[in-house]
Amino acid sequence: MKTIEINNNTLSFDDQGEGEAIMLLSGWCQDHRLFKHLAPELARSHRVLRLDWRGHGINREHDGDFGAEQQVDDIIGFLDALKIERVLPVSTSHGGWANIGLTDRAGPTRIPRSVVIDWIMVTPDAGFHKAIDEIQQIDKWEQGRRDLFDYWIGDTANQDIISHVNEEMAGYSFDMWARSGREIARAYARWGNPMQRMAALSPTRPIMHVFSQPFEPEYHAAQRDFAAAHPWFQPVKLPGKTHFPTLEQPAAVAETIRQFAAG
Repeated sequence: MKTIEINNNTLSFDDQGEGEAIMLLSGWCQDHRLFKHLAPELARSHRVLRLDWRGHGINREHDGDFGAEQQVDDIIGFLDALKIERVLPVSTSHGGWANIGLTDRAGPTRIPRSVVIDWIMVTPDAGFHKAIDEIQQIDKWEQGRRDLFDYWIGDTANQDIISHVNEEMAGYSFDMWARSGREIARAYARWGNPMQRMAALSPTRPIMHVFSQPFEPEYHAAQRDFAAAHPWFQPVKLPGKTHFPTLEQPAAVAETIRQFAAG
């Protein structure tokens, strides 16, 4: 990984492949390792950038508190520094809030379309909010995080996924987990759910959601109904077992993204 100074923070990134640019963005308390299989798959046809959020990369220090708006600031600063005028952002989980914030702020010329992966599209239930609340409390955060981990992993035996969760994600501090809970809660309180956030884009543009979890048919049905009313939205259900399709089935995710990027 290389490093670059953006907005008084040292960000980690790498840059591989040639062609139209794709930028891979993780969720909170994750980093570029989430894309260790997806990046080389995509780099066969595209220029692929993996960018770690401030406080998430090789250097875990960061310049004061921050949230999704500052993450957008960092992405724009990074794109400007590398003189990238057009890019397809691909985010996972709640990195989607910064992705769509970027899509909104940068405009359709720079961000003509976007991909979000395994992001909770509907208004979450009480159990989700309980876990998000618990990871913000010093006496409950580890149990709240464990509950999330257990659901995300499911019954998989995939060691890449198990290590990503139990070692890589678990390596982030209470401070970062609490920040993630705060920012996720704020986003849902403001927008209701990601579909409502995406519908507020002006102008709207093609957005694809690639996901495996949750498994309930009602979840997919809600997205199909939204897509029927908003033809720019495309939900794609993959037959995975976990919250991490980029690790579980990178070739399928890469091909889905390539087809969407070709438009």
